[in-house]
Order: sequence, then C-alpha cells, then structure tokens
Amino acid sequence: MPSPESGAEVGASQGAVQPTSPGSSASPEASSPGLTPGCAVLLLQRPSYLKTADPMPMLRPADLVDLAEVGEVVALRPLGTVVVRFRRGTFLIDGALLRRQVGGPGD
Repeated sequence: MPSPESGAEVGASQGAVQPTSPGSSASPEASSPGLTPGCAVLLLQRPSYLKTADPMPMLRPADLVDLAEVGEVVALRPLGTVVVRFRRGTFLIDGALLRRQVGGPGD
C-alpha cells in the first residue's frame, strides 16, 4: 500500500516542476516585442520616479526626462524592463511606458 502513495507524490512533484521550466527560458524580447537595442524611443507617460541603471541603482525624480525627449534603448532586461539612455542619464524603465519612434535615427 505505501507504493501507490509514493507514486502519487512523485507524480505531483513532477507536475509542479514542469510548469516552472518554460517560464525560466522566457526571453526579454518576448515582453517588449517592438523594442530592440539601438532603437529610438519616447515616453508615453512619465513614471513616478526614475531608477538609474548604475551598478548601485538610485531613485531619481521623474522630471529629469521630458516626454518629448528621444532616448536610445541600450539593453532589454527580464520582466519587461528596458535600459534607456537619455540626455541626463541611463535609466531602467518599464517597457509598457515606452513607444518606439518611427522614422528616427535608430531605425
């Protein structure tokens, strides 16, 4: 009788492992489909704060970047975060707040 219980536990543990493996191989490009490194972007709306992309990140006021200012995508990070270089610094910004500039120098 102990063997069916252990078999059920093994099946349950295998089922728990399988759903996590596809999520670990998700690429950053899947979360920001229209953005690629080197492309020009604009902010759709100003975030409440900006987080620098330095090795020791700091929170900065959002008014460092104007909505009309064009930035360049430097890198794509997991969970839809994009590293963007603007005139006053390089920041980590949610990809949902960005729009690719059409006809810009990076295209």
